[in-house]
Amino acid sequence: MRNRKLVNYSKYGYIFSIPFVVAFLIFSLYPVIYTTVIGFTDLKGLGITTFKFQEDPFTNFKTIISNATFKIALKNTVIIWIGNFIPQIGIALLLTAWYTDNRTKIKGKGVFKVLFYLPNIITSATIAILFSTLFGYPMGPMNDVLKTLGFIKEPFYFMNDKKIAKGLVMFIQFWMWYGYTMVTLVSGVIGIDPAIFEAAEIDGASRTQTFFFITIPCIRTIMLFTLVTSMIGGLNMFDIPKLLVNASGPDNSTLTTSVFIYNQAFSGSYMYARAAAASMMMFVVIVILSCVIFYILRDKDEEQLAKLRKAERKAERKAMAGGM
Repeated sequence: MRNRKLVNYSKYGYIFSIPFVVAFLIFSLYPVIYTTVIGFTDLKGLGITTFKFQEDPFTNFKTIISNATFKIALKNTVIIWIGNFIPQIGIALLLTAWYTDNRTKIKGKGVFKVLFYLPNIITSATIAILFSTLFGYPMGPMNDVLKTLGFIKEPFYFMNDKKIAKGLVMFIQFWMWYGYTMVTLVSGVIGIDPAIFEAAEIDGASRTQTFFFITIPCIRTIMLFTLVTSMIGGLNMFDIPKLLVNASGPDNSTLTTSVFIYNQAFSGSYMYARAAAASMMMFVVIVILSCVIFYILRDKDEEQLAKLRKAERKAERKAMAGGM
């Protein structure tokens, strides 16, 4: 038999990955490193590229921490995220239970999934303009409806009310993302072995018991992924708060940390260094919160099992050492 020359295909994988690596280095890694560096400098001003490092490298960070507006922005960001995530995960879980229940024969599931997911594929700018028009002042569909029904006599300036403006941002964030969360959870449920649900049905488990004691524990990892990604997205809210309400609403009621960072960098005195410092601080906050969530929602049973296996291996090693 003739010796056949083996072809090494691994080099093609490296070749195909080159465009991604180059794009990542230029458009992701470099901006991150540059942002980290200028956070310790005095860089400011449009078109200025020269800068020097601060005598106290943490000057910008101290300035941001003591900034009252940043504190308001951080508080608003957390409130808006929690206010939209709780109903988002609740509705998504209910829809997931509805779609994945084999005992309920629902016609047109695919159509409903598309309708629920549709807001997620519409651009944030479009949605912001839509809701800004709906709640427009002095003329707008919502004002017209309320006047026709007799609830108001004069046009109401919705965006000038702190609670309403913040509530609208919460609702839009919820409306945009609950479909995505639902699809993610449904995909997790589909991956569960159907035999488990069949066994539960044979044992007489109700739909509620099946969902809470089988479905949710089995999609624990998917829910953890949803929570972490939602937190990261929620703490980086920018489009809707920036485009929906002018000047972040009355008394900065809809000001988020991302909008604050944008204002520091591209408004007024163009404080690039302070904006970079604020960005790094938010990165640290996100990392810490992610670690806390992973720790709280860790699989305690698996952790106990790992400890037990470790103890058994340790005991075996001691027994082998003692027998020698």
